[in-house]
Amino acid sequence: MFTQDFLLKAITVKGEVSNCKYHSSGHIYFTIKDAGGAIACVMFRGDRERGGLRFNMQEGQQVKVTGSIDVYERDGRYQLYARQIMLDGAGVLYERYEELKKRLAETGLFAEEYKQPIPRYIHTLGVVTAPTGAAVRDIINVATRRNPHIQIILYPAIVQGDQAAESIVKGIEALAQRQVDTIIVGRGGGSIEDLWAFNEEIVAQAIFDCPIPIISAVGHETDTTIADYVADRRAPTPSAAAELAVFEYARFEQDIQDYAYSLHKSMDRALSDLRQREKRYQETLRLLSPMGKVRDRLLRIDQYQDELQHLMDQKITDARHRLDIDIEKLKGLSPLDRLKGGYSYISDDKGNNIRSISGVQRDDELSLYVTDGVIRTRVIDTDRIQYDNDR
Repeated sequence: MFTQDFLLKAITVKGEVSNCKYHSSGHIYFTIKDAGGAIACVMFRGDRERGGLRFNMQEGQQVKVTGSIDVYERDGRYQLYARQIMLDGAGVLYERYEELKKRLAETGLFAEEYKQPIPRYIHTLGVVTAPTGAAVRDIINVATRRNPHIQIILYPAIVQGDQAAESIVKGIEALAQRQVDTIIVGRGGGSIEDLWAFNEEIVAQAIFDCPIPIISAVGHETDTTIADYVADRRAPTPSAAAELAVFEYARFEQDIQDYAYSLHKSMDRALSDLRQREKRYQETLRLLSPMGKVRDRLLRIDQYQDELQHLMDQKITDARHRLDIDIEKLKGLSPLDRLKGGYSYISDDKGNNIRSISGVQRDDELSLYVTDGVIRTRVIDTDRIQYDNDR
């Protein structure tokens, strides 16, 4: 009867998932139930791979299961053989959210290389949010507390409902034309339905195309939207977004003073180093300059003159000493000294020294030199005398 009933071949059952089990074979066994009853379900691996299930099914989810009813003969009970499983209600939005997130990630809208840095010091802050509510009050309070001089330009956008996505896009484009320094796009927390405008593709594309850095601040810390993934920076709350966007003015003034002090210290060190370097250059220039070399050469000439004079004096002294020695030697060999000692010197008329009787003949004229003069004499005769050299 089950196999012959046409309606049971394509039936959709809605309920809550329980007893969900992913088998190692790839099949999924679970039960869907409501307040009035429950039915066992199974989805085979082949149906999953053909796209019958596009999310991770978990306990407590509200789902719509489409498939056929048949009897499992071993246990003697009927069950639902699922061909397609979809989330129901908020689950449908979550499924759309996951599909859009996957598609935009594949197109590169979430890539880090496209994200712009948030300026450290800004003058003008643009805000796209509802004109009333806690979010705008928190942003204004935090921003003005951190920097009393900040200029905040608010675009009063619709952040919930059918017209919210287009309103947010217009706000981003309007503030980009005003050329603000940074834009905060956000709102307070809520359900996935309340935050859905920030999951629309046109909002994601507007954030990606905006030339101004954007900080997303949608919901509470646990809420994450498509806008958070596309934005240049995500803040968990609107207050945190204001802290990220606006620098603390008091800290800025203190930083300026610290930088000024560091700059003065660096300048003093640099000037001191330059003065020392100048002194070294002056000394080097003095040593390498032509006048310095001339003075050096003049000093060396004086030194050379002194050394030469010393050497000449030394040589003269040595020569005089040797001369004195030679004089003494000559005195010992001088005929005059010998004449003074009682000796005489004899020479012939030609001045030759007569040292032997063989050198003269009778009547030769001789000159006899004595201590006080010369005696002229003539040879009368000669006698040879044999002297004993040992005496």
